[in-house]
Amino acid sequence: MKKWPDVPHVYGWLRLDMRGRWHIKDSPVIQPALEAFINRNYLCDDAGRWFFQNGPQRVFATLDLTPWVLRLAPDGTLTAHTGARWPTAHGVWLDDAGRLLVSSPAGLGLIHDADLAAACEHLTWQDGTPARLDALLENAAPPTGIGLKLGARWRPIHAIGAATLGERFGFVARPTPPRSST
Repeated sequence: MKKWPDVPHVYGWLRLDMRGRWHIKDSPVIQPALEAFINRNYLCDDAGRWFFQNGPQRVFATLDLTPWVLRLAPDGTLTAHTGARWPTAHGVWLDDAGRLLVSSPAGLGLIHDADLAAACEHLTWQDGTPARLDALLENAAPPTGIGLKLGARWRPIHAIGAATLGERFGFVARPTPPRSST
């Protein structure tokens, strides 16, 4: 079998925005086949850097916030921007900018801003009583006992600082080339 040529990895060209759209050098990817190809080949390395595998080359993604952007279905299930079904949520987070995030075995995802109103329909107190959005937003941190029902499971909402997301959940939002040892 022929060996792939040595090709450099690419940094700073590919970006995932907070609406789950890909951008190449600040131009949105609008061609559906290219978007599908990137989504199919979107992976993470051992250092927590997300990339698109393009043949022998890795094109590292700059993340506007998280490695995943999630869409919420009426039944409370989530789908990632890649089209993959999101695994069962482990945790739900509200960051200091009011963005709703969900952690799972797949990592951390941001609930798409277009789905925030729908997410409010799944906002409940621990006993299942519907909660109002103002109960969530009127304090610096979510009150104890308020959560989100995603599918069949209820998860409490915790506060988190946006600046701590990468470290807390093990991803690199702005990957850079390794430093040369020479």
